[in-house]
Amino acid sequence: MIISKKALPRRTFLRGAGAALALPLLDAMVPSLTALADSPANPARLRRLGYVYMPMGCDISRWTPPSGDTLDELSPSLSPLADVKQHVAVISNLELRNAYPGTHATSNASFLSAAKAKRTESTDYYLGTTADQIAAQQIGRDTQLASLELSMDLISVVGQCDNGYACVYQNNLSWSSPTTPLPAEAHPRLVFESLFGEEGGTADRRASLKKRASLLDSVVDELARLQKSLGQSDRNRVTQYLEAVRDVERRIQQAEAVAGDNPLPDRDRPTGVPASYADHARLMFDLQILAMQGDITRVISFQLAREASARAYTEIGISEGHHPLTHHGGDPDKIAKVAKINQFHVGLFAEFLKKLAATPEGDGSLLDHVLYLYGSGMGNPNVHDHVNLPIIVAGGAAGKMRGGRHIRYGEPMPLANLHLTLLDKVGVRLDSFADSRGKLDELFEPLNV
Repeated sequence: MIISKKALPRRTFLRGAGAALALPLLDAMVPSLTALADSPANPARLRRLGYVYMPMGCDISRWTPPSGDTLDELSPSLSPLADVKQHVAVISNLELRNAYPGTHATSNASFLSAAKAKRTESTDYYLGTTADQIAAQQIGRDTQLASLELSMDLISVVGQCDNGYACVYQNNLSWSSPTTPLPAEAHPRLVFESLFGEEGGTADRRASLKKRASLLDSVVDELARLQKSLGQSDRNRVTQYLEAVRDVERRIQQAEAVAGDNPLPDRDRPTGVPASYADHARLMFDLQILAMQGDITRVISFQLAREASARAYTEIGISEGHHPLTHHGGDPDKIAKVAKINQFHVGLFAEFLKKLAATPEGDGSLLDHVLYLYGSGMGNPNVHDHVNLPIIVAGGAAGKMRGGRHIRYGEPMPLANLHLTLLDKVGVRLDSFADSRGKLDELFEPLNV
């Protein structure tokens, strides 16, 4: 018997006027008589790493899990993780020594770099290459985007923002070199176009926008030809993926359509985003799912809000600004409101993890094959310290990570140790990172091969 099936390349695109749509992993991408584990399409080989930044620390008493080494019982701030706790590990007593002298700017700047920011209000800023960009240099070379930098706020990169530190430190999580910050994008439309818009197709995309047409309409003919060559399971998978893409695009269009009706826009947010903070954040999380499904990028950083943000979370009943509340001076009412904001942010991350778990990929889910770090560069915001940071690690890391645990160190451990460990688990080999003292191998199980 001769089998002549030719596998579909993993880097397959549907192209139309101004559009280049990457596809999710399909059975047709696995060569005949080849096990998925031995195929280049194996999602375990993709090695994907994400970071989500939560600003201004937490109320540690409402954050720390009360049940010792497990997550059998969750704290109030972490309660939204109940349905996905088997996929997460909470780590206590990590520190960022290089974030001192204790500012909002250095909390943000040191989170992914673990480096000390040069104190300057000018353009002679200097930090360090961040962990995400070290990963991007190695695991992002074969993707459309080496990395994706996202935020929720309009970002200013000039001027002085915090006690003699340039705004660039406070507003940029990712640095590709000690002198090169990578600005993040907060506008879902621009992120969507960077993922699915073909280079050079700007005029076509703008024309589609004016007609309120979907970017996907231009790939209908090519999609029909592709579907004829696929098996039923692959056709269903492509259909579900395109429905997810179209849903995100529709939500972006709806936000843009009502933007002109808002007489008092938030000056910290771009125009044309959903009026609700939660809806905006959900869009940004969903864009991350689409980017990973299509293997458009394997490295993502996302700033939920910038340090010193005075955003009021009225949708959860908090009318005071976040930053003023964190300087609570021991006021129990203000502390409770800070904890409620922490819980709100964790809840959005938990929703994201649930969607990853519900997204099939290979022999598991997308959550099984990714690794995400969620946390803050500040511990107690009332005193601006950088010890006992709120840190969560989520995802299966292709069989390497064990969830459902609370890991508590007896003495402060550098956050850089965790960065070094996560880089190692996605195949980036480093002997040291910033002030690291070694890897945290107890976080993971040996990979069964």
